[in-house]
Amino acid sequence: MLKEFFKNYGLSFVMVASYFGSGSIFIASLAGVEYGYALVWAVVGAVLLGFMAQDMSARLGIFGDTLMGFIRKRIGKGPALALALFLSIGCIAWALALTAAVGKSIEILSGELIPWQPLAVATGLLAIIVGVLKYSAVEKVITAMMFLLLFLYVWVAVAAQPDVGATVRGLVPSAEALDLNALAVGAAILGTTALWPNFFLESILVRRKGWNSKKHVRPMRIDLTIGYAVGGIITLCIILVAAAVLRPAGYTELTSFLAPGEALAEVLGQWAMIVFLIGVACAAFNSIIPIMWTVPYMILEAVDHDHRDGTGRLFRVIFAASIGIGMFSPLVAEVTGLSVVQMVTLFPAFNGVFGLPITAALLFWAVNDKRIMGENRNTLGLNLLNILLVIFAIYIAIRGGRGVLSQIFAFMN
Repeated sequence: MLKEFFKNYGLSFVMVASYFGSGSIFIASLAGVEYGYALVWAVVGAVLLGFMAQDMSARLGIFGDTLMGFIRKRIGKGPALALALFLSIGCIAWALALTAAVGKSIEILSGELIPWQPLAVATGLLAIIVGVLKYSAVEKVITAMMFLLLFLYVWVAVAAQPDVGATVRGLVPSAEALDLNALAVGAAILGTTALWPNFFLESILVRRKGWNSKKHVRPMRIDLTIGYAVGGIITLCIILVAAAVLRPAGYTELTSFLAPGEALAEVLGQWAMIVFLIGVACAAFNSIIPIMWTVPYMILEAVDHDHRDGTGRLFRVIFAASIGIGMFSPLVAEVTGLSVVQMVTLFPAFNGVFGLPITAALLFWAVNDKRIMGENRNTLGLNLLNILLVIFAIYIAIRGGRGVLSQIFAFMN
């Protein structure tokens, strides 16, 4: 049964694992603490937006080309490589945040017997080992961890006993949810779900599932439905727990990495904090591999080098070297003074400001290119949805760009 499942499905869990990291957990917790159930609608919107973007990326791979392959053919190898290297900076920034998050979670779980810094380095080494395994093995590991996360957070959510009526009302944006500050948090939820590395990955990895014709669109969409349903339920559970437990307990903000876990421990017991931290560690580790696969895929496709579907030596060298840089999160913290929480929130924000607008516009261009997509290019309805994604990406860049840059330069100085 499992063999048959992974023969037809499973790719979406790699995509969902990519976006659902420690930043997503912290942002969802923040949404519940600050706005209760008012931003439930943002989770639904994020899932739909993520599904739509991945659907377009998958169809590009099925009917036309990979996203970076399309970019190379349209702008040339040199500019494509420059773009790939620029976007790779964002991926490495993610790796820095994710290795730090895993290390900090395990440090707390160990009772601070082991500092997070060596744990972050060990996390990077383990990610390299897992990431160079055969794709089918990695897909199974990531899928298993996503279902573990689903179990952990549903368990905590059931114990928290959220208000069902308020949850249902939260599906419709209220006046509170349309406040500018609330919209900014909602945009953060959307930004972590519509993750730009997935635009490249999905267009490449459809080959691993053997999807190459119109008959494969249906299983691809079933796969996306399953994966994004799991990711959406996990995000929703985190918001509900924060709204039902942390907000009534008087928490108005999350000032430290441990704050959500400490609050859960006060109300539900120590077990809730342990579950929360295990979830953070699993989610962060799960994100490292697919995000960092993006780096060698982009670079090698930009110069039209055969990456042998991720099994070539050069692919593995670039992958390992990229994560190797991401293992320097302890050094980055020491030099800049950034805390783990600041890295977890600032580095994804950097990607939302710079990576998402560029890649959303490129995806829009690719799925409407008649030479590549032919009769399978976007319909009017899909174009309207894609335009929303591009507008949203530009909105995030304009709204958050100044703040992100000022924080980065403040720490550099």
